[in-house]
Amino acid sequence: MANINWRTIDVDALDPESSKNFDISSLAPAVQPASTGEVQGLGQQIRQLLRGGDAEGALRGALDMAPYGGEPGAKDVHVATVTEMLQSIKQAEMTPMLTRIYDTEGGSDALDTLMKYMYGATITGILPPNADAGFCRYKGMAAAPASSSKTQSPQATGFSQIQGRGPTEGGGQAMSVLLSWHEKVVEVAGQGSIVRVMSDRRTV
Repeated sequence: MANINWRTIDVDALDPESSKNFDISSLAPAVQPASTGEVQGLGQQIRQLLRGGDAEGALRGALDMAPYGGEPGAKDVHVATVTEMLQSIKQAEMTPMLTRIYDTEGGSDALDTLMKYMYGATITGILPPNADAGFCRYKGMAAAPASSSKTQSPQATGFSQIQGRGPTEGGGQAMSVLLSWHEKVVEVAGQGSIVRVMSDRRTV
């Protein structure tokens, strides 16, 4: 016993209540797997609701059925569907629609999911110059380098307001829509939604 170097013993490994003996996989809720084909079928249903004039039902359905357990390709398909849907809803309808969703059962979770899709759509498709750290941390990406072709003014909601158009006009329009939705979600759900999205292990 005298030859034992006690400083080399990992006492945390001997403690049953230590974080070393905690299964961190239990921190993430179980999610259902989803194939790309299933998500594409869901996208068709969402577009049918949009064509039928039920934009709120389409939005709620897309958020409630987010494919958290989907393969990367399936998630990208749903991000594109949600982004397309957001662009089809008039700005005057945003706040009333979000308020009605928020006031229903599970509405707070639905708006948190919408916040995830706004971050996801921006990062995977039209990441703006100087995107804030929260934007990039959501999917583990590095912030975009600074660009002298655009000027920006900080926003209290965590985004930077892009002024001026980049080389792709469509990307600029889509970014403007996402910025508007982000502002409205923060107005309805509060800035706590951003914190919950950043700490949630489930990504879209």
